[in-house]
Amino acid sequence: MTLPTRTLGTLAPLTVSTLGLGCMGMSEFYGSPDEAGGIATIHRALDLGVTFLDTADMYGPFTNEQLVGKAIARRRDEVQLATKFGNERLPDGTGLGVNGHPDYVRRAAEASLQRLGVDHIDLYYQHRVDRTVPIEETVGAMQELVDAGKVRFLGLSEASAETIRRAHAVHPITAVQTEYSLFTRDLEDTVLPTLRDLGIGLVPYSPLGRGLLTGAITTTPEEGDSRATGYFPRFQGENLASNLALVEQVRALASDRGCTPGQLALAWVLAQGPDVAPIPGTKRVRYLEENVGAADVALSAEDLASLEAAVPRGAVAGQRYGDMSTIEE
Repeated sequence: MTLPTRTLGTLAPLTVSTLGLGCMGMSEFYGSPDEAGGIATIHRALDLGVTFLDTADMYGPFTNEQLVGKAIARRRDEVQLATKFGNERLPDGTGLGVNGHPDYVRRAAEASLQRLGVDHIDLYYQHRVDRTVPIEETVGAMQELVDAGKVRFLGLSEASAETIRRAHAVHPITAVQTEYSLFTRDLEDTVLPTLRDLGIGLVPYSPLGRGLLTGAITTTPEEGDSRATGYFPRFQGENLASNLALVEQVRALASDRGCTPGQLALAWVLAQGPDVAPIPGTKRVRYLEENVGAADVALSAEDLASLEAAVPRGAVAGQRYGDMSTIEE
């Protein structure tokens, strides 16, 4: 099976599968790590034509890149491999903050290449913007990696419109990764118009609202899952009850369309433009297969209007993070 492809960026274009796969949860944050399940899911993804894989050095920390490296060891040529630097952590998980210093960029890239077992990274993102370092210096170091053949394309994650413009002036930015779903649409104000103006692709993470929009979550997740903590306010108390009521609206519309709520929510993201390639995350083959089915859900203008009436922009309760200090606005 081969999924359709989409092209991210115009000055530095990268062709990827219409849907990607976020690998973070295979190693950390959403319950227990599952390396075997994660590798099986990646292999099934490649078989289904999902070739755009997303990881980061901080996931684990470090273990997710190792997992992805094992999974693609014999299939590297099939993959558009994305990873990130900038959220610096110690091996025990201690966070050291955001780091965009040029020397750190170089060290982080070398370490990621070793863990992934590859000689180049297809798309290298700055995971969060370091406000203490001019973006021109950080992107300048990233450009050196492109010139050396260690990285093919550059990206940013959770950057403001102004930062994106400044970065793009140093070296073409191929894609910007940020949270985007029926539940999170704030980027439509300034970031998305800037991407379209500059010819930069959008890679939405958490396009299923961290699982809420699948309809599979009905209570606060169990202890050990970061969604059970105040770090994710949308899963807490009255916020969760309010958000689940919105999910029921999506479920009803999905039933009418003959698909699952998650497929409908993903189809909405895909319908936002041919320059949009979401990366829903999962560590389970069955959820991967369900997500891939979203590519076959074609939405009419009426369908889109019904969805946006059911989940009005700004209707979701709670901030997407308890601490939004590293998110540029």
